[in-house]
Amino acid sequence: MRAMANGPLSRFNPAQPGAQGMKVVATGLLVVMAAVFAVTRTLEHQYPALAYVKAFAEAAMVGGLADWFAVTALFRHPLGLPIPHTAIIPRNKDRIGEALASFLKENFLIPAVVARRMQRLDVAGAAGRFLQTPAGEGTRIRAGASRLIADIFESLDDERLGGIVKSAVSARLRKTDVSPLLGHALASAINEDRHVPMLEAAIRWMARALEANEQLIREMVHKKANWVLKLAALDTKLADAIIDGLRKLTVEMSTDPAHPVRIKVEEALAQLANDLQTRPETRAKVEALKDQLLDNRSVSLWLDAIWQKGREAIIRAARNPDAVLAGKLGEVLKSMGGTLEKDRRIRAAINQFARRAIVGMAASYGGSIVKLVSETIRSWDARTVTARLEAAVGRDLQYIRINGTIVGGLVGLVLHVLDKL
Repeated sequence: MRAMANGPLSRFNPAQPGAQGMKVVATGLLVVMAAVFAVTRTLEHQYPALAYVKAFAEAAMVGGLADWFAVTALFRHPLGLPIPHTAIIPRNKDRIGEALASFLKENFLIPAVVARRMQRLDVAGAAGRFLQTPAGEGTRIRAGASRLIADIFESLDDERLGGIVKSAVSARLRKTDVSPLLGHALASAINEDRHVPMLEAAIRWMARALEANEQLIREMVHKKANWVLKLAALDTKLADAIIDGLRKLTVEMSTDPAHPVRIKVEEALAQLANDLQTRPETRAKVEALKDQLLDNRSVSLWLDAIWQKGREAIIRAARNPDAVLAGKLGEVLKSMGGTLEKDRRIRAAINQFARRAIVGMAASYGGSIVKLVSETIRSWDARTVTARLEAAVGRDLQYIRINGTIVGGLVGLVLHVLDKL
């Protein structure tokens, strides 16, 4: 019961004082009519004109009592008596929930209805106008939406949500055949000479590695040389020749784009790009390597770090939307907003995507939403729900009693006049 008091209907509490006051007025009016009837019935033989007042008060009592019974029968048994067809709302709570759920489904969650309503919505235009709103002039819609987004990301189970995101990314990567993508990207880079900076960087790295490991090369040559070379000190000269040759090779490769070794490397890269796109053996090796990387714990930790940084960035941006829309990022977003609002093709494409996405959600999850509404209402406590609903609409219900008392009295008075005539 206490949980229900803080539940979905607790927002109706502010209406309770007004409803209680109107109940006192309606009941007081009924008591007044009963008192008037008793007095006029006693004095009617002395003052015949009071018969009209008595007729009004008598009919007003009947009307007031009838409406009291009707209003009370909605929520409980009048006077605690188990009269048939009373306590309508408690007895039919589950059916009301099912009817409400069916109403939601038939009027809001059917794909055809959603599609028809979405045709009148310009999602892209609204997003464009939103993005073009200057920082510092944020509307309540922006503040409310930003606060909602931040609250959602902060309230969701971080570990579970992060696991879902990581699993989704990992599953998508596992299903994606990355070999053709890599091959196409490498081929495009070679065709547009975008591989040249990477190749030159690799040559410079080789030169730095040679300088850093010169002593290691000399030691390796000394160990591999036989005693004759060592006796003649030829191992040192051999090491010098090897190091000088490698150093000369790196210099020539970095300065001569037509160097034979450099051409061989470029040919190997072109062959690799072709094998990645066409050769099953190469593609299988790449896919196996991809799976090994995804199974590696370091990659898992890297995905976790990406999720955490993205989540924190979203929360920071949502908490301070005006700061996000300021500076360079703000200019980019405003430009995007202008494009969304002015470019008809982009706007039509985005609206079509939004329409299909929402219609798809309605088709996939509409039944689940309806079931959630029905089961939620079924789980509510009947007495608490009844009290909350009565408090919510009680003011108007008491007006029904008051109107019934007055209208009943007027009808009784009219009938009495007609009888006399």
